[in-house]
Amino acid sequence: MTTDWPAVPLRSPLALCALTVEARRVDDLLARLPMPSARTPAQRDAVSSALDKVRGMRADYVEAHAEEIYAELTSGLTRHLRIDELVRAAARAYPGLVPTDEQMAAEQSRQQAEKEGREIDQGIFLRGILRAPKAGPHLLNAMLRPTPRALRLLPEFAESGVARMEAVELRRRDGVAYLTLCRDDCLNAEDAQQVDDMETAVDLALLDPGVRVGLLRGGEMSHPRYRGRRVFCAGINLKKLSAGGISLVDFLLRRELGYIHKIVRGVFTDGSWHSKVIDKPWVAAVDSFAIGGGAQLLLVFDHVLAASDAYISLPAATEGIIPGAANYRLTRFTGPRTARQMILGGRRIRADEPDARLMVDEVVPPEDMDEAIDRALARLDGDAVPANRRMLNLAEEPPEAFGRYMAEFALQQALRVYGKDVIGKVGRFAAGSA
Repeated sequence: MTTDWPAVPLRSPLALCALTVEARRVDDLLARLPMPSARTPAQRDAVSSALDKVRGMRADYVEAHAEEIYAELTSGLTRHLRIDELVRAAARAYPGLVPTDEQMAAEQSRQQAEKEGREIDQGIFLRGILRAPKAGPHLLNAMLRPTPRALRLLPEFAESGVARMEAVELRRRDGVAYLTLCRDDCLNAEDAQQVDDMETAVDLALLDPGVRVGLLRGGEMSHPRYRGRRVFCAGINLKKLSAGGISLVDFLLRRELGYIHKIVRGVFTDGSWHSKVIDKPWVAAVDSFAIGGGAQLLLVFDHVLAASDAYISLPAATEGIIPGAANYRLTRFTGPRTARQMILGGRRIRADEPDARLMVDEVVPPEDMDEAIDRALARLDGDAVPANRRMLNLAEEPPEAFGRYMAEFALQQALRVYGKDVIGKVGRFAAGSA
């Protein structure tokens, strides 16, 4: 019997040995130097040159051996590792290819401006894996599997219909899963806790047979400017980014490959012969604003409502980062010109202007939102809706194309969050809003 996967990984021992030696040399150099902000220009140049060399070696190695690496780490594709598990396994099996747990723990204890940028090395690795024809799709499916936390909470939620988390409240009523973003301390700005809670809530809604359709809406805020008003999402939490609390693996990539991709594709299970996924239709309701990540979310929902006094914006380019998968999805909604105006120029679109209808299905007075939401949910609660939305999503967003985009995103976003311009901007924002 033959197999496409080698029984013994083709490690290319000489190349791996050379990479390991060079990685140790760079680590020794970094250990001898002061923190990044205290380095002299000559020291910064030495670090930059050393990192360029070792990162070139890493990129070459993973590009040449991605399939073999992934085969070993997943025992011939029999294990379904999430991206955080995959990078940790790679650090143990391939010294010098990705940062160790100890190196990442040291990074996470620092503010963004004082990190060495080791997440860039994780981005190099994950770009190579996601590009690989066999490893990439397998990893995408692994990220669609329900999280252990959701599986743990499922029996209780199925019985009670309620799950309360720090960033999200989930309630089931009359076949609808109501997901309410409830971080009123930061206007529902996104961080790792929000991503974890959202993926848990999406998993529960998809796995619970009593749910037929899902709704995402922001809750009422206690912020002085928005007290008593609902707010959808203020985008990435820039304070957390400045403080070093926004990670590539646990936030930026988990968000895209986890709960957002599950809204599009469904949750992956062992399933039955006719389908390995459980997917359901989704409605989003925008009160006040959908900024950054909030605007990105609208692109994966089947029906979007907005209050007439709300607005939508994607300020990631002005912040210096990449707005998730918006660069991949937005053009098919708005066309290329409006997409560039929003992403490259930071254009804000009011819900009551004509171009808003390119992203929003209904614009209603704020006082009519509840009734409009009920009507939208009823329209999507049809037997033929899930199958048709699945075919629409397959045609509009083929998994192979999505995988190619996310492969490049893994590296480019890692590079951006360590850009001098980004660190300077988020540092000023954090200082000004302290």
